[in-house]
Order: sequence, then C-alpha cells, then structure tokens
Amino acid sequence: MNPIRAFSALQRLMLILICLAATCFSPLTAAAPQEPLEADRIVAVVGDEVITYVELQGRLASALKQLQRQGTPLPPQDVLERQMLERLIMERVQVRAAAETGLRVDDAQLDQAITRIASGNRMNLTQFRQALEKDGVAYARFREEIRNEIVMVRLREREVDSKLVISDGEIDNYLADQKNTGAGEEYQLAHILLRAPESASPEQLQKLRQRGEQALKRAQGGENFAELTAAFSDAPDALQGGDLGWRALDRMPALYAEAAARMQPGSVSDLLRSSAGFHIVKLIGKRGGSAPTSVQQTRARHILVRINEVVSEAEARRKLETVRERIVNGVDFAEQARLYSQDGSAAKGGDLGWLNPGDTVPEFERAMDALKPNELSPVVQSPFGMHLIQVQERRERDVSAERQRAVARQALRERKLDEAFQDWLRQLRDRTYVENRLEEK
Repeated sequence: MNPIRAFSALQRLMLILICLAATCFSPLTAAAPQEPLEADRIVAVVGDEVITYVELQGRLASALKQLQRQGTPLPPQDVLERQMLERLIMERVQVRAAAETGLRVDDAQLDQAITRIASGNRMNLTQFRQALEKDGVAYARFREEIRNEIVMVRLREREVDSKLVISDGEIDNYLADQKNTGAGEEYQLAHILLRAPESASPEQLQKLRQRGEQALKRAQGGENFAELTAAFSDAPDALQGGDLGWRALDRMPALYAEAAARMQPGSVSDLLRSSAGFHIVKLIGKRGGSAPTSVQQTRARHILVRINEVVSEAEARRKLETVRERIVNGVDFAEQARLYSQDGSAAKGGDLGWLNPGDTVPEFERAMDALKPNELSPVVQSPFGMHLIQVQERRERDVSAERQRAVARQALRERKLDEAFQDWLRQLRDRTYVENRLEEK
C-alpha cells in the first residue's frame, strides 16, 4: 500500500479546526487575568520543566471566557483549575516527547499556519495580531501555543495514526456486519473520560470508579452534561463539553457505538469500562443519511522527498523546488520521479493510479483536488514529507467492491484511532515524571 493512502482523517481535521476556530477568544490563548494573581509558584513538574500558577491562571482565564460564551454553567474554581492543569500537563508531556525525537515546527511553517488562522477569521495578519493584543493576548505566547498544537498533531500522526493496522479479515467482518445494519444513520455524542493510569492499583481503580459513579448519578439526574464534563472529564475536549460531533456508528470507538445503538436522544449510558479508564456517554441527537452512489476518481502522480534526521523540512522543500523548476521547463515528470521520489511509486514514474476521495491524507487530497488535469502543484507538505503532485485525469465511477473495502478500512481506522490514541497518551504520561503540586500552599 502506498504510504499516502488510508491515513487518519480525524487528527488532520483537528488541526484544520484549530486553524479555523482559534480566534482571539480561543481557549488555547493566554488572555490576561482580570483579577490580581497571588505570588507565582510551581504547580506541576513535568520531566525537568515546570508549570507555574500564573501560567495556569492565564490559560484558565481564557477557558472561562469560552465557557461563558457557550453558556455553560461553571464548575467550582478548584475543579476547573484541576482540569486545566491536567490539560497543561498532557500538552507538556507530548511536546517534550516530540522534542526528544527531533520533531519540530520551524518559523516559516508556523507563520503559514497563523496566516491561515487569520484568514479563517477574515483578517490579514496585522489585523489579527491587533485583535489578539486588544483582547489581552500576548502574540509571542499565542505563536508558541499554536506551534505546540501543530507539534502534538504531528506527533500523534507519527506515533499512533501511522502505526495502526487494519487487516483484510477485519474488513471482511465489517462488510458482513454492514449488510445486517441500517446505513447512513449518524449520532451526536458527548462523553466523559476518567483516565486510569496504565499500572493503576485496585485501590486507584475503585476510587476512579466511585468518582465516575458520582458523575453518572448527576448526569442521570438531569444536570448539565457540559458542566459535568468540565468538572470530571480527563479528555482533551473536556472544556468543550466533550462533544464528539456527528458520526456514524462505524466511525466511533466500538465501546461508544455499542452504547449509542441502544440509546435514545437525551439519554445517558451506564458507566463504561475500557483499557483507558471509565466513560460516560450521552446521546445528543440522531439523524438519517444516505451514502453516495458514485464518486469522482482522480488519476495522479507525485514525487515524494521524506523528512528525517538527515534531511530537514527546508532541505526537502528546496530540493523539490529545484525539481519543480525542471519540470516546468520541460523535463519529464516521470523521469524526475524515478530519479528523486522516495516512494514505492517511483519505479512507475510516481503514478498512484486511480484515487478515491479519502484514499490519501487530507493535506495531499486538498492540494490534488485544487489542480486541473496536467497542472503541477507547488511543493505540498504532508505527514510523510514534501510532495510535487500532478493530476493526469478525472472520472466518475459507481461505488465498487474495491471502493466499499476502502470505505470500510477508513471507517475501521476511525473507530480504532480514538482508543489507540488514549492508550498511547496514558502510556506516555506514565513514562514521564509528573509531580502535581496544585494542592500545596
């Protein structure tokens, strides 16, 4: 299988949402607190780094603005502090892991990302920076937080998404199950995760279960689920109400899918147990849908230069810019692909064959879809490296058995990715020295 195929759409989508949603009001930003802070102190140690009380309060002030705009009833201050500190700890753990393996985002890439964020808010870069500063957000700190977000996305892509394997047997079983279930239905879920350490003792698990049962009792009693999520959940989306958006059953973790299939809108699941910890799921809504009967296929070819410890992003980009100039000046694309592409398609002149929507990673697909037949792309970056892409032709095709298997593979990946990511996060945190000093005075 070509490495650009069958890669998770979920985490790339997260980066897109960060870019579109991160405004001067984003919970990622560090708005100046409105009240005077007590003397600064260390509230957590992560490896050889520290998180300070002022840093925690800065992030908390932005989160409070976000919750107030959403109309979410606010949990007690100490509960929010605990939740935000855990979020900061998990971010720091991931950023440290990325740095230790040489994964970095340079200033040029960061500038491009922030420009996209500004454009998504219908501003140029100067206007966007002024809007941030007007809202009390330090631009330098905003840049570093966006850099960290991009690093965490790429780390997950490399350590989780790219290592997930879907077997032919799993696809066969999935397609057999689909024949016996209704197609096209989507569910909107919200969830609470109480994360358990990888080597949790029976006492720790019992304490966590009791906390979960407390949250469940309050949820079943009709309390605001978004407020309970902010108060109890250890998931990254805790301060956004735990909303997982609209998904088909086959595109959510199996544990959640089994619960959702038995629920009615507005109902709350029992306390669910997985390797990651304890979960509570609420079904917000349910709707029907239909699958497309035909798709547009694209025949494309590419040249890939991989980024690694020896070849930097800047070097890979420069190399492909030179190759691109040669092709524009008349050198044969296939010849250059055979000479320079570091992909299995190189021997075929970079030919990827006919591609369906979703067959490639989103960065590649967006660039490919923007091209006309025979048009050559600029240098495009994906999790695999730098690409030059050329579309050769397009056609409409009915959904075939091959397409059904590709759709099944992607659905299975999305179902398993959340579980794999939570397991990886838990293991990463357990391997990192973390000391929580928030309760110390």
